[in-house]
Amino acid sequence: MISRKLTPHFIDSDRLPEKFPTHRHEPKFWESLGRAIATFGFLEEVLGKAIFSFTATRPYEEAEIEQAYLEWLPKLEHALIDPLRNLIDVYERAVRDNPNAVIDNLDRLLSNLREVSKMRNILCHGSWRIPDRSGASVPLFVNRQKQIIDIAMDQPYIDQVQRHAADLACAVINTVAQMGWQFPGSSGPGRTSWEPTAQQAAAPDASRR
Repeated sequence: MISRKLTPHFIDSDRLPEKFPTHRHEPKFWESLGRAIATFGFLEEVLGKAIFSFTATRPYEEAEIEQAYLEWLPKLEHALIDPLRNLIDVYERAVRDNPNAVIDNLDRLLSNLREVSKMRNILCHGSWRIPDRSGASVPLFVNRQKQIIDIAMDQPYIDQVQRHAADLACAVINTVAQMGWQFPGSSGPGRTSWEPTAQQAAAPDASRR
């Protein structure tokens, strides 16, 4: 085989279309996609706060309190950094471990959460192909089972996913609120799930030292 030197080539980035590589889609498509992704971020926050609430309000036997307290902080740290799928699993355990949690259709809620989490990965990590005449685009995405996504998605499809994720976030909030607890971080009705002990309340404010 005769070896010969190949001519190098480079992309002239100055001549690329504005907003490359997203220039083929309508701005409203990207707005819908961005709002859907942001809604999934909100859903993850809601699940993390729900985990806090269910673990904070769970009753413990006297002998369990010290060990539960030691395990609580790592659990809350994971609630801040875990991906959506893991958050759903931790949320399920937190709900089932709390004997005061009586939630109708919990299994259905968990099933819907796990199903929509698949769409979250597609929307966040897919590489969007050139849209067809109707504005629908197939994202290049391969899941952990090495399955290739072949669904063409347009703006109304993505809007539907966004609304579904928002509805599920509200459903998770309701699982806390229906027990009479105020959802953490909100100003809604209900009793706060974290109240300082008498010792903590009597401690001097460090900011005033």
